[in-house]
Amino acid sequence: MTTPQTEALHDTAKGLDADAPVDIASVLVEGQIAAATAVRAATAQIAVAAAAMARSISNGGTLHYVAAGSSGLMAAADAQELGGTFSIPATQLRIHMAGGLPTGVEMSGDTEDDVEGLEAALAGVTNRDTLITVSASGTTPYTLAAARRGKAYGATIVAIANNPGTPLLTVADHPVCLTTPPEVLSGSTRMGAGTAQKIALNMLSTLMAVRLGHVHDGMMVNLRADNMKLRARALSIVCQIARVEQSVAAAALDAAQNEVKPAILIAAKAVSQDRASEMLRQTGGNLRAALAQHA
Repeated sequence: MTTPQTEALHDTAKGLDADAPVDIASVLVEGQIAAATAVRAATAQIAVAAAAMARSISNGGTLHYVAAGSSGLMAAADAQELGGTFSIPATQLRIHMAGGLPTGVEMSGDTEDDVEGLEAALAGVTNRDTLITVSASGTTPYTLAAARRGKAYGATIVAIANNPGTPLLTVADHPVCLTTPPEVLSGSTRMGAGTAQKIALNMLSTLMAVRLGHVHDGMMVNLRADNMKLRARALSIVCQIARVEQSVAAAALDAAQNEVKPAILIAAKAVSQDRASEMLRQTGGNLRAALAQHA
């Protein structure tokens, strides 16, 4: 039986526990760097998968993040940041984690084999939805069962796995294989594999936001300015893009009820909130296209 890459022994790990702490730290960081570089080979697949996610959001569908264990924590973190960063509505996001999201410091390991409850959890899935399924091994029963059930409902399946040729990648419409090296701590996929998964998830959601028109010149123009830090960031974004003073940007943000895109148009084009909203409606929310319009 062939040992999966994620379970293989790292070639520098022998005698590791007897090394000096600084030498162990060096091996650990190099392991993380090597895992991160594995994502480069999957950039084309990630870009196509992100487009599918954007279509789901544009068409009123839902993104379902599905995983178990440490992969589940990575997936949940990405899903939970989409509201504040890009104002993706909570009604269009779901997290399905084996055993449920932990509320304390313990996370049960046996739940990844438990597929009961998936039928009820995914009952509302339609062909407008996308499932983002994540499993280092590519064989996690919970995640694999969810992918198969989602596909039966007509949903688009994005799969992230760290072992090539595994069942989860095979069932997916958009397989994203992150072939990370063996873990320095054998089988501890919260390390290298988890790092690569986090990078891929960040890329997927950010590329999706670009497709949705929520990014302009590297700025988050659809962020939710619901605290002091984000209000200050929103103010800076309006100033930079509209090329106005802070007082003008602040007034525009107030008029736009802290929505950055319309605030930029109000400040840059001297239009009303209603006109700014109409310009964005006409361009499908794309700020660059809206800025190119006549006021």
